[in-house]
Amino acid sequence: MTSWFHRADPALLICDVSAEVAQLARICSVPHVKILQHGDRSDPGHRAAYDGAAGLLAPFHSDLAQPEWDDAMRSKTFFAGGLGVDLRVAEREVARQRIGIDPDEELILILSGGGGEGFGQAPLGVGARTCPSARWITIGKVQRDWHATEPGNIEHRGWVDNADDYIAAADLVISSTGNTTCQQILAAAKPWLAIPEWRYFDEQHRKADALAAAGVATTLPHLPSSAHGWTSAISETWTCHRPDRQRAMIDEAPALHSAQWLEALVDRLWSPQPALTPASFKELRPS
Repeated sequence: MTSWFHRADPALLICDVSAEVAQLARICSVPHVKILQHGDRSDPGHRAAYDGAAGLLAPFHSDLAQPEWDDAMRSKTFFAGGLGVDLRVAEREVARQRIGIDPDEELILILSGGGGEGFGQAPLGVGARTCPSARWITIGKVQRDWHATEPGNIEHRGWVDNADDYIAAADLVISSTGNTTCQQILAAAKPWLAIPEWRYFDEQHRKADALAAAGVATTLPHLPSSAHGWTSAISETWTCHRPDRQRAMIDEAPALHSAQWLEALVDRLWSPQPALTPASFKELRPS
């Protein structure tokens, strides 16, 4: 990597999750932009990566910032709500045709990503039995439980290539709180029960806290474990749904605006600096 730095002489490096790569770039005098993530990242490695960055790029709206991010940190952060996902949300009826769901069915979608083991089969079975009039479909990983007993209205479809169609087709979404998942659901403005999964640095738990504070999702620390728990959670999800607030979390052109910010940052970093003159040296001296 250092050899490539020497050969390519990059104007700027965009560093995703690696605090180590960010530090290496700094040691090699390569300016870097660090992707800002949720979580308790107060450890020395992350702090050094953020403090040494020329800028921070957050793929979410500024209203989802964590309260401990101070003014100095926010001042060099570009918030790009919706960055990294296709913001063209299909019409509900069109999406339902694509995934084979009748227009009049009530659809509850359960979505979990690939960073962990997914939601447990047993609590989902309890939920499906609690809402027998709805069709429950899971996509992504599901943990198999030997003691699970499932009703006939739940179906596991595993990994799919068109998760956005499933979200657009759903009446209510239950999901974990990974970056891409959150942006897709916010763009679709669906009633949303957000359940964080375990991740390093409590990333998903801190993101769930931010979603709840912004009023764009109903959150619980884990899936409900009883019929009355499910009834309460789903009722609250419907009652607290704020689609206009969810849509406000998504920039109309996050990729374009991010690119413009990066170009401006490069120009600022590499613009010629005025030469120091004897007079300017004098101005730099302490009085």
